[in-house]
Amino acid sequence: MNTHRIQFLNTYIDNLTAQEAKSCVDQLIQTPGYHYVVTPNSDIVVKMQDDSKLLEACNAADLILTDGQIVVKLSNKLGTPIKERVAMTDFVWDVMDLADEKGYKVFLFGGKEDVLEKATAKIKVKYPKLNIVDSYSPPFGFEKNKEQLHECNVRIRKSGADILIVFLGCPKQEKYIYKNKDKYQVPVSITMGGCVDFIAGGVKRAPQWMQDIGFEWFYRFMQEPKRMFRRYFIDDIRIFGLVRKYRKKQKRD
Repeated sequence: MNTHRIQFLNTYIDNLTAQEAKSCVDQLIQTPGYHYVVTPNSDIVVKMQDDSKLLEACNAADLILTDGQIVVKLSNKLGTPIKERVAMTDFVWDVMDLADEKGYKVFLFGGKEDVLEKATAKIKVKYPKLNIVDSYSPPFGFEKNKEQLHECNVRIRKSGADILIVFLGCPKQEKYIYKNKDKYQVPVSITMGGCVDFIAGGVKRAPQWMQDIGFEWFYRFMQEPKRMFRRYFIDDIRIFGLVRKYRKKQKRD
């Protein structure tokens, strides 16, 4: 399976369109072993710089899809253009389409319990024949509790799911999958982070024109300014420093 992987700053990106990524997920499900997909945006790329375990987990993924329009635009400036942003808030529906078409079993894992319930109900309305084998919101801190972690892995394994959608947020979701995929044994796991809030209807998508020019983050900030201020105006802005750093490195090399 050729994913056209390219280097982007401190990590890698599989240079695929959303439809190509959907096809790759299908191929992974049919390939022996336990595979996973990560979805870095600018926030995750910045987090990787300080978190070697997150970097390790992302770089070992079978598919690395960019969920950030800023990442796409920066890739053009760096001379390694990425075809398109594979937005998880859209790609989650591509995955559901695939599961519905092929009869794959889906497990929804993570998110707040009430939000996950709403999201699960909305998916079932849209796909009445889709086989959602389970949806579960684990206790906070479950990954640090051996008994709870074991119970989660057993529950997922016994479900017989073909696709595990993980709504734990970064870096918890990437590290959980990386460390536990061989224990819960699902053909494909996909990090979907905050998608559960969009599916449930608690958070609205930005207008298409804002998505196209890379300003969806600002629309998100306007909905929750207190919670999102640090991420967008302190943490994520560091990606431009990484661009300068790796540009200098490219010139030296």
